[in-house]
Amino acid sequence: MKILNLYFSSTGNTAKVANRITATAEQLGHQIDTVKVSGDQDLDLLAYDFIFVGSGVYQWLPGKGLQEFIAARLAHYAAAGEIKYASPRRAAKKAVVYCTYGGAHTGGNEAVPAVKFMGQLFDHLGFEIVAEWYYIGEYPAQGRMKDFSASGRLGNIAGRPHDADLDDLAQRVTGVLRV
Repeated sequence: MKILNLYFSSTGNTAKVANRITATAEQLGHQIDTVKVSGDQDLDLLAYDFIFVGSGVYQWLPGKGLQEFIAARLAHYAAAGEIKYASPRRAAKKAVVYCTYGGAHTGGNEAVPAVKFMGQLFDHLGFEIVAEWYYIGEYPAQGRMKDFSASGRLGNIAGRPHDADLDDLAQRVTGVLRV
């Protein structure tokens, strides 16, 4: 099985999650390509059987770099005739969509649109979306959001994702890759 872990991270929270996904897949004996996205990249998503895709949440959406990547890949695959009406499933093509979020204002509701947005490219390409994962991530300790980790709707989220979050993630990765 050919596996890709595709992610965008500007704060490091999503990188922690992406790194744990990669480490867990490797511990299970899988070979996995891990790519940090920074805009359009010529990457053949259809060459992979299983894709993890994730980002931090920025105003309810994935980071701009991943948004640009998704738009460019969608245009590429549409022009190549790979986007079909009714998005028929491709045999043995699966994806997991994940995010890190702080939810200072409305909690987990801030993360749902980002995950749904990211999943649409893969759903359009015929991948089965087998899971959507949401992990709490602290805000940067500096700048205008420095107090958000302590005073948002989710309570004190400083230090998240923490070891227990990442252990939970490893169990989830183990589960989806053993199916």
